[in-house]
Amino acid sequence: MKIAIIGTGGIGAGLASVLANGKNEVTVSDRKGGADAAAKLAGRGVLVRAAEVRPAVAAADVVILAVPYGAAAGLAEVADFAGKIVVDVTNPVKEDFSGLLVGHTTSAAEEIARALTGAKLVKAFNTVFAQVYDQGLIFGATPVQTFVAADDGHAKAAVIALAQEAGFDVRDAGPLSNARHIEPLAYLNIQFGYMLGQGTQIAPVWLSR
Repeated sequence: MKIAIIGTGGIGAGLASVLANGKNEVTVSDRKGGADAAAKLAGRGVLVRAAEVRPAVAAADVVILAVPYGAAAGLAEVADFAGKIVVDVTNPVKEDFSGLLVGHTTSAAEEIARALTGAKLVKAFNTVFAQVYDQGLIFGATPVQTFVAADDGHAKAAVIALAQEAGFDVRDAGPLSNARHIEPLAYLNIQFGYMLGQGTQIAPVWLSR
């Protein structure tokens, strides 16, 4: 699978580290072209390519948006996302962390889907802190979960397969509109981690038996 990760901060680098597993061709991209980020990842033993956003998107089967929510819609002016599987990892958190910018009747994922005409939007990976990737996706014997929501069945299945290969315990979260519930879950995780002092080595888990 050819994967383009747009955004090379902690989340983008963390996803690159678990997706560049030999089965995928991962390209990282940012405002500077991704070369610095690719070099840093190489220093950690993670081999990825670097490219500008437009060619990275054009060559990819799956595009992962690891950018701030406010920057995601603007990518429509940079590259053509029509027909691409696009994974939204954003959380629409206010600058002062006092709440979410959108919710109840829409979500970040749905707004991005409207902005990126023709893209097959999938919500995933947004409930995982960047720092979790540094210590691995296993907490004791329990793998980190990710919740995957999408309207396109093929796109959802492709992202579920990628996440499972990376080591996630994947939960099918239904249609893209359920991002309205997944994004507040991520915000609750932020509250636990930062406001309530539990730190960043935490992740939400949906138990079943």
